[in-house]
Amino acid sequence: MTRCVLTGIDGSPQSEAAALWAAEEARRRGCALRLLHAWPWLDAGDDNTSRPGDPRPRALDALHGIGDRIRHDHPDLPVEAAVLSDDPVDGLIAAAKGQELLVLGSRGLGGFAGLLVGSVGLAVAAGATVPTVLVRFGQAPAERTAAAGATREVLVGLDGREPCDAVVEFAAAEAELRGCRLRVVHGWDLVASWAYGGLMSPMVDPVEQEAGETALISPVLAGLRARRPGVDIVEEVRLGGGAQALLEASTRADLVVVGRRERRHRLGPRLGPVAHAVLHHCAAPVVVVPHP
Repeated sequence: MTRCVLTGIDGSPQSEAAALWAAEEARRRGCALRLLHAWPWLDAGDDNTSRPGDPRPRALDALHGIGDRIRHDHPDLPVEAAVLSDDPVDGLIAAAKGQELLVLGSRGLGGFAGLLVGSVGLAVAAGATVPTVLVRFGQAPAERTAAAGATREVLVGLDGREPCDAVVEFAAAEAELRGCRLRVVHGWDLVASWAYGGLMSPMVDPVEQEAGETALISPVLAGLRARRPGVDIVEEVRLGGGAQALLEASTRADLVVVGRRERRHRLGPRLGPVAHAVLHHCAAPVVVVPHP
């Protein structure tokens, strides 16, 4: 089966923005686009949507409406619209297995229960086996770049102590597809010392520590540049935690890439603190890349 880009439709402006973003990404990757609406007890032949307060008519109208719009804008892009008779989180995670990418609106007003506070988007990003993008309304890359008047960039966070090739490779591939720069950001904090009564001021030279932090990521970047000679790769070592560094740098980014370890937590799939903070506060679309 041909791999495709999937996106969830729930009738909200946010999911429509995500679908338009996903269409551009599918076109860029040369693959099909699949639009999905998930709702328990719903199947393709279920037309009993006349109950008062039932949000499904709006969601199903949006599913077909956005499909028609994308087909008009991208006549050469294969587009499929489908409904899933399943819980939104479980259904989207299952449907995404083995696919290229899953794209969701980061907030919604109905359809996907709980998306108003981001619960479904966060749960899917924490459990999906494929890279998952959360797009907010008004985050179209072309609009952001025009407004910022800046060079287009893909931004990726890199932990120099636990670097992950899968995450930086995904980011480099995205930058190459888009023909834009890749900015690799490593955030670091001053090392404080413990003493009787609490923490003391940092006991190291910040300049010396910054040089050490830069040395941590240099081998990773050297390998990446060798594998992706056509990508303009710049590094940025920032004082501040990983989430803070990414958020501060994200104002000029088309896309922000963060990693998520696939290890299981006793309470179920979990996002790490950096990914969680970036998803909640980032100014750009964020893709969460699962890795071992």
